[in-house]
Amino acid sequence: MSDATSIPVSVRRMTATLDMIAFACRVLTGVALVVLTVIFGWLVFGRYVLNATPTWVEQVALLLVMVIAFLGAAVGVHENTHLSVLILRNSLRRRMRKVLVVLSDLIMGGFGAMMLWYGAKLTIFKWGSLIPLIQVPEGLRSLPLTIGGGLILLFSIGHLIRLFLGVDDRSDSLE
Repeated sequence: MSDATSIPVSVRRMTATLDMIAFACRVLTGVALVVLTVIFGWLVFGRYVLNATPTWVEQVALLLVMVIAFLGAAVGVHENTHLSVLILRNSLRRRMRKVLVVLSDLIMGGFGAMMLWYGAKLTIFKWGSLIPLIQVPEGLRSLPLTIGGGLILLFSIGHLIRLFLGVDDRSDSLE
């Protein structure tokens, strides 16, 4: 890990911006999880106490799960907590480990770019129709996929920039 004075100002600003975006995603996913819990509580109360099942809960829940899953995955890429197999990488020499770290970041960035591209196409295609019961555009279902893909791409690029400048502080990158 490099000390703060050796890191270029532009990289520090980029890192701070990416950290703020990741924090906003964590807050949004946390709120979505709380709302999901509350609406399922309402579903149970409505079904068993009021004997009137609120039919909109399932559709809203599907939207919230998409937000939680894709924004949460993007935060996982930013914080380097996504699933990866470290046993092979950690058993290799430092130079080869760096190659695998770069390859991993490139694959994650490529995957994010594909999510962004195809998610945007799907969002645009489905925007004209409405989700039954809640009457919002069907494209909202794939919007978290699109945003999450863009963020995965952005966070992966940030990792690569810091790695090539020698200021990557991820704990498992090049210990």
